[in-house]
Amino acid sequence: MEIEKLKKEQCYGCSACMNICPKKAITMKQDEKGFIYPVIDKSLCIHCGLCTKVCPSIQNQEVPSEKYRKSYACKNKNDAVRMQSSSGGIFTLLAQYILKQKGVVFGAKWNANYMVEHAYMEKEEEISLFQGSKYLQSSIHTSYQQAKTFLEAGRKVLFTGTPCQIAGLKTFLGKEYENLYTQDFICHGVPSPKFWEKYLAYRTPKGSEITHINFRDKEKYDWNNFSLAIDFNNKKRYNRTNTKDFFMQVFLSDICLRDSCYVCHYKNHQTLADITLADLWGAKEIIPHMYDEKGVSLVITYTPKGQELLEAIHPYIEKQEITLEKVGKYNPSLRKPAKKPENREQFFIDLEQQNFKKLIQTYKKRFIGVKRFYRKCKGGVKKIILFR
Repeated sequence: MEIEKLKKEQCYGCSACMNICPKKAITMKQDEKGFIYPVIDKSLCIHCGLCTKVCPSIQNQEVPSEKYRKSYACKNKNDAVRMQSSSGGIFTLLAQYILKQKGVVFGAKWNANYMVEHAYMEKEEEISLFQGSKYLQSSIHTSYQQAKTFLEAGRKVLFTGTPCQIAGLKTFLGKEYENLYTQDFICHGVPSPKFWEKYLAYRTPKGSEITHINFRDKEKYDWNNFSLAIDFNNKKRYNRTNTKDFFMQVFLSDICLRDSCYVCHYKNHQTLADITLADLWGAKEIIPHMYDEKGVSLVITYTPKGQELLEAIHPYIEKQEITLEKVGKYNPSLRKPAKKPENREQFFIDLEQQNFKKLIQTYKKRFIGVKRFYRKCKGGVKKIILFR
């Protein structure tokens, strides 16, 4: 199969094809929903077939053996770091471990327009730029090429990203590197960048500029009731819990996700990463003595390298091995992809045709209690009402 003949649901937007093209004939361009897909300039294409060889949707990849798979409840002993992190503050420790060995860490950060892009860091002072969840798929740009350059130079590289981005990196590299470590996370799916861009424009007061965004703010609310916080240059602040913010409601309803997210192949431990990080939802029941309101991480190791990373940070964490039997109950994204809502196409039509205030009025009415996503957290059951 050729790249051009891939159906939309088969393309993860990982950008491996763009990174491998020797003639720069492939660019990643947004479609009408805001998701990026490869576009080939046929005047530059030499039909070398490299783009097909690195496409994770076309090439079969062998996942790690089950014999190395172990799962843990973990949290950073430094509470200040946990408060700045999405869950238990484990990514910070993994990054510090690699950087102290003069290695390089790749991850997602905000750009000047508060869209998400992949970049790398070489100094510990930069870790804060990469901390915290960013509920968008980052633009890889040339990060795969940069990672290969560092690997070939003999430097250790920790590459973090969505499961499909890790798969794209592995196919792009084409061989194993002893100095490469990979970390992904349990991915709910990636929402439309166009939807996010319009949402930000709606939320930003006239004459104001955004100075900071935190998808997992724990200052006003706790870990279970985390909020989306947006700071502006005039000291104004928008701060709503994940159940009350419109962007988060739409995101968690699955209605604005990328086509490939509904048929994602990287579920149920089909990851190619060495280690996976996630929120340990249901921690109060699964591991009550470790539970608190500052966050607990689920850590799954899949390879000896993953176990090496976890062992390296052992002195700085509280850790206990757990089984995965209950984890999927509280985090269904571990087991299966999101289900595509029937009104997804209509949502994107409305996103294009309606002003944002009207869009909110239209879809707020559809948040009804017919279907609920339950998470047993602090003090009982937390309900996130989804679309019918």
